[in-house]
Amino acid sequence: MSARIQDDQRDTDLADAPLDAALRRVWDTPRGVWGALATVDHKVIGRRYIATAFVFLAFGGVLALLMRWQLARPESRVLTPDLYNQIFTVHGTSMMFLFAVPVMEAMAVYLVPLMVGTRNIAFPRLNAFSYWMYLVGGILLWGAFLVDMGPDIGWFAYVPLAGPQYGAGKRVDIWAQMITFTEISALAVAVEIVVTVLKQRAPGMSLDRIPLFVWAMLVTSFIIIMAMPAVMVASTALILDRLVGTHFFNPAEGGDVLLWQHLFWFFGHPEVYIIFLPAVGMISSILPTFVRRPIFGYLPLVLAMVSVGILSFGLWVHHMFTTGLPRLGESFFTASSMAIALPSGIQIFCWLATIWYGRPVYRTPFLFILAFFFTFIMGGMTGVMVASVPLDTQLHDSYFVVAHFHYVLVGGAVFPLLGGVYYWFPKFTGRMMSERVGKWVAGLLFAAFNFTFFPMHVLGLLGMPRRVYTYQLDMGWGGLNLFVSLSAVVLAAGFLLFFYDAVRSARHGEPAGDNPWGAATLEWATASPPPSYNFARLPVVRSANPLWEDDGVLPVAGGLRVDRRELLVTTVGGALPEARESSPRPTIWPLWSALATTALLLGSILTPWAVVWGAVPVTIALIGWFWPGGRKEEES
Repeated sequence: MSARIQDDQRDTDLADAPLDAALRRVWDTPRGVWGALATVDHKVIGRRYIATAFVFLAFGGVLALLMRWQLARPESRVLTPDLYNQIFTVHGTSMMFLFAVPVMEAMAVYLVPLMVGTRNIAFPRLNAFSYWMYLVGGILLWGAFLVDMGPDIGWFAYVPLAGPQYGAGKRVDIWAQMITFTEISALAVAVEIVVTVLKQRAPGMSLDRIPLFVWAMLVTSFIIIMAMPAVMVASTALILDRLVGTHFFNPAEGGDVLLWQHLFWFFGHPEVYIIFLPAVGMISSILPTFVRRPIFGYLPLVLAMVSVGILSFGLWVHHMFTTGLPRLGESFFTASSMAIALPSGIQIFCWLATIWYGRPVYRTPFLFILAFFFTFIMGGMTGVMVASVPLDTQLHDSYFVVAHFHYVLVGGAVFPLLGGVYYWFPKFTGRMMSERVGKWVAGLLFAAFNFTFFPMHVLGLLGMPRRVYTYQLDMGWGGLNLFVSLSAVVLAAGFLLFFYDAVRSARHGEPAGDNPWGAATLEWATASPPPSYNFARLPVVRSANPLWEDDGVLPVAGGLRVDRRELLVTTVGGALPEARESSPRPTIWPLWSALATTALLLGSILTPWAVVWGAVPVTIALIGWFWPGGRKEEES
């Protein structure tokens, strides 16, 4: 059911076609190479983010297959120990820092402005800068790997292994600076999302009418802002130990190796929820569409997400139960780790109630949600198990933890993400992905995933440690490892089928129409794909499901000029119109700023003086970025 726009404007007599032409002249990105490099359109940058993240997923998946090839048989010599360590590290780093977090933020970059009814994201030039920093960080990691300089210390980079005593060469330095690139990018996007949600919502979209995916991204963005500085501090301290001679992690000089773990896991466990909460928002947005009823328990779902965000900062020590910490502290973190299951349980019960009282339509996005329920509940149950100190002491660093980790992240995040891709693909491209192929993808991935990772629980209980290069024949792990490796090939085939369907459908898929699913939220109130300005006339919201209320007729707000890029600023609580704000035009300066920052960070790997001299081009680029002369037309 498509929304119709009811024109209540009194300050313009432009008809639809002239209005569209006027807005396109102002909002369209120039064509050609310059336009592609200078664009500040959140939809263009969001698509780039999503495509790049899935490329890194594919690269990381290839490395996973190589590891499974090595481990398929005992005493295998397919890979050398050094190459295996590089593959292991780059796989984990790619999946966590280059795919899982960026792809969730990428979906938000594209969808949140549409969902809240605004014409562009807040700070669009910062948005462009964040993408270039993310891209360069990924190229740095994979470029180093391809020339045999890939980091070899695990995606967690524990000291003293990563310190100057054992981490010879520049491999660890490359990893530490890659962290800086990706965290700068993530923090920039988080700030943009927070401001967009709080200050650019459509008139009438009060806090109790915000789409649940937007709520999820708002909570996630606050977690990013509070958690990611910890890992940036840790990686900076590590590189200072290595290049300048400080002793943050050197016990002989008053440092502490456990300081690294505290800093890293203070970020690392909230990161799990940085990945998981956007998936929760996707489920809460997709589910009502396919059960044909509003979500059950809107307020409990919002409060559960906020609770998860708060509790996520009280869990990090359960990664450190074997480090000899005080027992009282371990008891506190055990309780916290179990308590976070309560809001997660509330979310699951709300979703099940929505399905129970609805009329499910078994389309591909809904099938991925069903796959999520089983796998995430499995991962959550094993998570509660390893939160117990006695059990974790036995299972720590075993393949049981590998299985738990993948059940939570793949079941809890990747399955909803793939469902989200199938659901919003018409909005991205204007075309539908294949329903027949999609059902094969969902079934194949669900079966192959469980065949791949469930046996790892058994391997862990049999004593197989994680992060091992090979194992002896008499350990008795060969049969299960061979089964896991063969299942991983089937899992890879499922992802290949997904990529094939996405690429084929983008060009040859069935035309979708504006709202092919009959959904309720504002992103479906405009064309698919949306025009550069998103909404010709900003909608006014009167319910949490605006396209399902009032027969889909949306009143609109007037007052915005059509001769320049202009956004409506609204109040935080009730989303009442407050001011008009100009939106920056395309510019090449975010790219130059990213390149200047890249030169500074890469140069610092070779000499600390690069920070001093590299600040000069960074300053010049920022002056160009903020030079007022480029805004004369915007402010006229």
